[in-house]
Amino acid sequence: MGSRRMTAIAGSLVTVSFSAVMIFSCTAVADDQGPGSSQGGKVVDKAPEGVKVSTLLPKKITVDNGSKKTAITATVKNGGTKDSGDLKLLVVGFDGLKVTYVRGCSAIPEKDLPAGSNSGFSCAVGHLAAGASKSYAVDATYDLDKEGKICLPVQTGDGRKTYWQQGPVPFGTTNPSPNAPATPLLLGTDNKPVTPAGELPRTGLGRDALPLGAAGAALVATGAAGMWWSRRRAREGRA
Repeated sequence: MGSRRMTAIAGSLVTVSFSAVMIFSCTAVADDQGPGSSQGGKVVDKAPEGVKVSTLLPKKITVDNGSKKTAITATVKNGGTKDSGDLKLLVVGFDGLKVTYVRGCSAIPEKDLPAGSNSGFSCAVGHLAAGASKSYAVDATYDLDKEGKICLPVQTGDGRKTYWQQGPVPFGTTNPSPNAPATPLLLGTDNKPVTPAGELPRTGLGRDALPLGAAGAALVATGAAGMWWSRRRAREGRA
């Protein structure tokens, strides 16, 4: 084998190895969700003077394309100057996003779920001092064939008042990656579902041209066989 050919093959292997490293590196840092955002949040019932409750969600999450699993950090904070009083945080999933577990929290019975939701957990936050916050690790699944939303209401411990509600706010992407190990989703973005089986658009000579090509090859083969048979019969007649 020539040295030029060996060099070309080695170069191809280096390119493949580099691509693999890049893919796995991106997947490995998927848990680093970056700074939180209160996008899609609003005050519902007025909180006591000096209490300012809000929530934070990561700006970006990553969904494993095989298992459909993702992890989200939900944070509730008191940005006011006084103790918040007894609080409760709800973590609720809608459409393609389903909350499967929230550490330290209890699942909401199906009959008590908010209208239109598919899952939810209730977290007893307790009292938050001025400037204090508390975060919860959320396990969820995300179906890329659907849109997906999450909602974080913060209520009084007895559930009579809702001081703050973030969402339902969507996580989604306009550039799905069905053939990659994982797909990044951005907060506040409507998901554009992936195409079935991740098929690419047909270009150039598509599949529709294949039957004609096969038929042409069959006709050529039949013609060659006929010519061979005719020549053989002619030789046998002269023998």
